[in-house]
Order: sequence, then C-alpha cells, then structure tokens
Amino acid sequence: MGEMSSFQIGVIGALFLSVASSVSIVICNKALMSNLGFPFATTLTSWHLMVTFCTLHAAQRFSLFESKSIDMKTVMLFGILNGVSIGLLNLSLGFNSVGFYQMTKLAIIPFTVLVETLFLKKQFSEKIKFSLLILLIGVGIASITDLQLNFVGTVVSILAIITTCVGQILTNTIQKRLNVSSTQLLYQSAPFQAAILFVSGPIVDKFLTKQNVFAYKYSTIVLAFIILSCIISVFVNFSTFMVIGKTSPVTYQVLGHLKTCLVLGFGYTLLHDPFTVRNIIGILVAMGGMVLYSYFCTQDNKKKQSLDLSLGPQVKDKDTSPLLGHQDVESHDPKKSLA
Repeated sequence: MGEMSSFQIGVIGALFLSVASSVSIVICNKALMSNLGFPFATTLTSWHLMVTFCTLHAAQRFSLFESKSIDMKTVMLFGILNGVSIGLLNLSLGFNSVGFYQMTKLAIIPFTVLVETLFLKKQFSEKIKFSLLILLIGVGIASITDLQLNFVGTVVSILAIITTCVGQILTNTIQKRLNVSSTQLLYQSAPFQAAILFVSGPIVDKFLTKQNVFAYKYSTIVLAFIILSCIISVFVNFSTFMVIGKTSPVTYQVLGHLKTCLVLGFGYTLLHDPFTVRNIIGILVAMGGMVLYSYFCTQDNKKKQSLDLSLGPQVKDKDTSPLLGHQDVESHDPKKSLA
C-alpha cells in the first residue's frame, strides 16, 4: 500500500513538473522568438537535446542514476524517430495555417487511441472516449482560428501525427518492456535525437524563416534567453519521458492540451495576447473534459482493482511479449489521472 502511495506521489510530481516546465519554456521561447527576433525553433530544439544529454551524462558520472545498456538498434531508431517527429511538427506549422497546425496536434489523441486499440489490443471505455471528445472540442474552440488546406502541408501533417504517435507509444512501451527508467531511456536516446535535429534544424529553419542561424547576430540578451531555454528544456524532456512511462501516451496528450489552455491563459495575463469569449468557453469546456477523463480513469481503475482482488494473485502481468507485440488491456488507474 505504501509502495502504491509512493508511486502515485511520483506520478503527481511528474505531471506537475511537466506542466510547470512546459508552460515556462513556451513563455521563454515566445519572448525569444517574438520579442527578440530569434526564429530558429528546430535548431534551438537540437541545442535543448544536447544540453539534456550533457546534463544527464554529468549526473550519471556523479552516480545520480545508473546507466542501463539498451539495444543500440532500438535506441537509434527510437531517437531518430523522435527527432524526425519534432522536425515534421515544425514543418507542419510552416506549411499550414495556425488553425490547421492546431488540428494536427488535436488529431494525435484519436490516432493514438486507434493505434493502441488495433495493434496493442488496449481497450478504452466509452466514457473515456467521451471525455476525450469533450476535451478535443474545448481545445479546438479555444485555439483553432482558421483552416487553410494545401496538399504538401496535409502530407507533412499526417507524417507528423504518425511519427509523434508512434514515438510516444514506443516511449511507454520500451520503458515497460525493457524495464528501463525514463532517465535511462532519455540518456541513451538524446544523442540520436539531437544529431538528427542538429543536421536538419538549420535547413528546416532556413526554409521556414529565410534566415541563416549561423549568420544571426547573437546579442547578450538573446544568448541569456537561449541558455535559460536550454536549462528549462532539461526538465521538459525529463518530465515528458517520465509522464509517458508512468502513465500512457494518451494521458500525456491530455496533459499537453492542459498546457495549451494554461499557455493561452498566461499569454493573456502576462503577455497581453488577444483573448475572446470564445477562448474562455473553449478553455472551460476543455477543463471539463480533463476532469471527466480523470474521474473515469479513476472509476475504471477501481473496477480493475476489485476484479484483481477477486481473481487473486494468478493474474499478474508477464512482460514476455515482443516490444511491439500484444499487450494486455489498458488499465486507466490513478497514475493515469490528471486530478
């Protein structure tokens, strides 16, 4: 019982760290890009990942965590996939309107549910699906302003959805199947993510901004914000892997939309961004969907715990299946709750 309580505290801490660090880095990057004129988002992300790896390497050398060897092919493909997904999301924003980009991000949740249902044999109750629908409607009302379609932008967005979804599912699956912690997986994969973005970042950024990151004149204030952004990114990357590993990719996406609502609110209060009644209604609807999702996850977990107690200890899970093979039915327990 004490172990479960400790686990739940760890999950709550991971969720709080993820929200706090993500909102902080959005505000920092918005000031860096909008106010200080540094538009190189993809290249900046590669620096984030390099700083994250260096920080984890130092922590490992001081024995703050134990490095665990993971199959090189698995780590390499996983790291490259995550790096590509980041680049594609940035390209999606470049090729599409802001409204269509927001639709792309919203589509990740239903696509993740579809993939986990079809390929991982997970089951989501009708109540869970309903709460996710309410959440998506709310975020859509709050954030989507226009929809302009084009062929290339649509293809890039579809690829971004697929790679992001698969990458997040693998983050969860690898940690559980190979029994590695979020820190160990991030430490092993960060160099490959950083490498793919370090090579592609300047090219993507030049295409999107028509500017060269290496020709940019760096002022002291810009360098200070870049360093601050990189420091915050360590907590963002760490908490992302922790949340997905301890909960599920769907819960992480729900958390991501909570961040969107918070960013909209902070943007209005701190940065004086335009804010309308539509934004307020959308945020309230989205919050309602998150509360329902949390409540229904808790209810489903109570039912599962009652079933496990009635069946006895013979129903323990066995992690002997292939990495992307069949998995047991998903349990939406308190560790997957946002409450």
